[in-house]
Amino acid sequence: MDAIKELTEKILHFRDERDWAQFHNGKDLALGLSVEAAELNELFLWKKAEEVDEAALKEELADVCYYVLLMAHHYGLDIPTIIQEKLAKNAAKYPVEKAKGSRKKYTEL
Repeated sequence: MDAIKELTEKILHFRDERDWAQFHNGKDLALGLSVEAAELNELFLWKKAEEVDEAALKEELADVCYYVLLMAHHYGLDIPTIIQEKLAKNAAKYPVEKAKGSRKKYTEL
């Protein structure tokens, strides 16, 4: 079993033991993801990037991943597949010869 499927199964087991699936609709999962991403951002607020608390970073990043995996499961999406599809789209929008070393958006290249 691959790592993503294994993690998703563990998350689902944790969720189902607590009867929380009833709260995990698409909207609430998206909101939960947004809240956790904001908590991740908060770790960097008013600090230099290298000043981030690594233990807190691990916790918040895990929370973000938790919601991503739950949301993908909810919609029947395969994470490796959708990431590969997005990479292919980005490769077309940001060809190496135009984008290398640039922070410009694809519409400005």
